[in-house]
Amino acid sequence: MKTTDPRIEFKVHFQANRRGKKRVVVGERPVHAIAQGNLPRITRLIALAIRFEQLIRDGEVRDLADIARLGHVTRARVTQIMNLLHLAPDIQEAILFLPRVEQGRDPVTERELRPVAALPDWRKQRKAWLELGTTH
Repeated sequence: MKTTDPRIEFKVHFQANRRGKKRVVVGERPVHAIAQGNLPRITRLIALAIRFEQLIRDGEVRDLADIARLGHVTRARVTQIMNLLHLAPDIQEAILFLPRVEQGRDPVTERELRPVAALPDWRKQRKAWLELGTTH
């Protein structure tokens, strides 16, 4: 009678940490779903405005003029982007969670939102937002 050595089999994969060093991880490599389409430009712009605000708050940049210089854009353009933060919080959230655009035009543009953001009353902003007819 022939005996065989016992075997243990399992799958492993390599995973890089933040510094690029790799380690062995037991199990299948996780499958990440790749989202189709692009985030609407307005979603990216409002996220950028939030990031700019954080950079100023943390003292990493002095003011909007610094951001404009670093980004090679005008101060007026940075102001237009930052004015998106004047939108009611629920409108900002709706913009951040707009669905990806797979084809065609974005549902709403920054230019269309400028007059909405200029309204000081959030109730009026919400009404104007609904009148834009966005899918949110």
